[in-house]
Amino acid sequence: MAKSSPALDRALGLLLPLGDVRPRAMFGGWGLYLDGVMFALIAYETLYLKVDGQTKEAFAAAGGQPFQYEREGRKPVEMSYWTLPEEHMADPAALLPWAERAVTAAQRNAAKKRSGRSAAKRQSARG
Repeated sequence: MAKSSPALDRALGLLLPLGDVRPRAMFGGWGLYLDGVMFALIAYETLYLKVDGQTKEAFAAAGGQPFQYEREGRKPVEMSYWTLPEEHMADPAALLPWAERAVTAAQRNAAKKRSGRSAAKRQSARG
């Protein structure tokens, strides 16, 4: 795997206002993390931002497209990461509000997972 890519370099530059965004290589692409939470991914040289039930509609209304992958013999699988139209990707000021939404969605998802694990631990302790 390459140590970088044009899309990664561009995304990191655009996301500088967010803070210390850290890339991690994964599955031929990159996961982008802020404060230990993955809020974006780069696949096929395209930046995708995390969405959830509270933000997905806004990304769709802005013209974004979901990240999808195909598994042999199955329907495409849609992930909770979406693109934005190119005009939102032109400069940090245009991208920042969308990236902040992605970070917030990723934090909500992480909190939900932590809460679910805690509940499962309490249940098994009773069990």
